[in-house]
Amino acid sequence: MSRDLVPITIAYVIAIAGAVLSLMFLEGDILWNTLWADLVATVIIFVFSRVYKNSSFYDAYWSVIPPLIVVYWAVYHISPNVDPARQAMVIILVWLWGIRLTANWASHWDGMHHEDWRYGPIKEKAGKFNLLADFGGIHLFPTLIVFASCLPLYAAVCIGEAPLNWLDVIAFVVTLGAILIEMVSDIQLHAFVANKKPGEIMQTGLWRYSRHPNYFGEMSFWFGLMLFGLAAHPEGWWWIMPGAVSMAAMFFLVSIPLMDVRSAERRPEYRDHMKKVSAIIPWFSKLDSVS
Repeated sequence: MSRDLVPITIAYVIAIAGAVLSLMFLEGDILWNTLWADLVATVIIFVFSRVYKNSSFYDAYWSVIPPLIVVYWAVYHISPNVDPARQAMVIILVWLWGIRLTANWASHWDGMHHEDWRYGPIKEKAGKFNLLADFGGIHLFPTLIVFASCLPLYAAVCIGEAPLNWLDVIAFVVTLGAILIEMVSDIQLHAFVANKKPGEIMQTGLWRYSRHPNYFGEMSFWFGLMLFGLAAHPEGWWWIMPGAVSMAAMFFLVSIPLMDVRSAERRPEYRDHMKKVSAIIPWFSKLDSVS
């Protein structure tokens, strides 16, 4: 598997280099320039995905690019009155999230023979239009969702002039808490998978109170960043909030239903489990009443 990470690493080095070159030649608004550079990097990763016939080349993009974007925006911030303490908090949290999530993916990726199980059906259903489905559905759409969810970072480290306030404290607690929830739930899941019996359902730790605590952590992370954006630039609420809302909608309407259907197909007992355990927000589990 470590050998298979070499082409992945090369792909991301080239993609990031392509994005940097784009920024060097682009003129005008820093926000739009960042989006174009993001799209250039996405296209490069897509090319590698097609060459290697594995769309999971894109999997790490989710956590690799935002930390780079937030640093770029912080270094070339527009307003001279951006609060440095808020900048530091946001950058540290985004990098902590990105490093942990990327490391989690890299350490548990099965190698080049493995592709995320959701990608195959998307391309197969598209038939002769599978190239468009691959690019649009698996690469471009997530890039746009993540970029929209990064707009609060733009507000917090680039243009927001509001002084540090109570909402920043809440944002810090929510964002750090989200990272910890993701980390703990991933550790618990990997430990369970390594020792599980055939057909066994995860019902311990955070997974006793939520069927998808890792998704809850991820959603909460973006919600926390949204709060940072609102604290820094409250008048921009109309463009700061949609990213986190769209991210939540993607999890609630797409990711979670797909995961639950797949789990129910593989383990019939999972349907009963769904009736007893909250889908995403940790809540009192009906499993406790039968313990």
